[in-house]
Amino acid sequence: MAKRLMMTSFTTWKPEQTSNSSDDLMLAMLDKGMVSPTQVVRLLPVHFEEAPRRAIDYFNTFQPDGVVCFGMAEKRDRLNLERQAVREDHTRQTRLPLESWLEELSFTDISDDAGKFVCNHLYYELLDYVQQHHPEKFVLFIHVPVLTAENKAAILQDIQVIMGRLHAIPAGSPQPIAPVTPLLR
Repeated sequence: MAKRLMMTSFTTWKPEQTSNSSDDLMLAMLDKGMVSPTQVVRLLPVHFEEAPRRAIDYFNTFQPDGVVCFGMAEKRDRLNLERQAVREDHTRQTRLPLESWLEELSFTDISDDAGKFVCNHLYYELLDYVQQHHPEKFVLFIHVPVLTAENKAAILQDIQVIMGRLHAIPAGSPQPIAPVTPLLR
């Protein structure tokens, strides 16, 4: 049985932006039939308190098996699977085996830096909430570069592989909770 995944995208945060690549990717996934519209939470506000509050509210309403958050990374040129989120001197890590997926992905890297803005904050809050209250479920954050005619097909191909990996995780298979770990300096 396919996993029930909740996916999120962000709205823009700069006046000159006409769209956010996280939402552009979400629309492309919907157009290709890669996700069900009922699983999608589009256009979260780029706001430190509001984005995680809404995402957790939707999580509690939908009761998905996992959450995949997409965020825009204007300065990156490939998809980035975020391994962790940081708050002050502590980290929360996804429990997904990201490294084992890389050999199938041609346009994706693993990152240990979800940024210093709302993306990192949302990821930390979701990891913290889900790992404390629903340890059998998972959270992943994916940073998306600006979509172009040159990279869109490769990104969609990798997203399809990632979605396949997520749907293949056995239902209710709890993985060890990644502890809140001190950030090494």
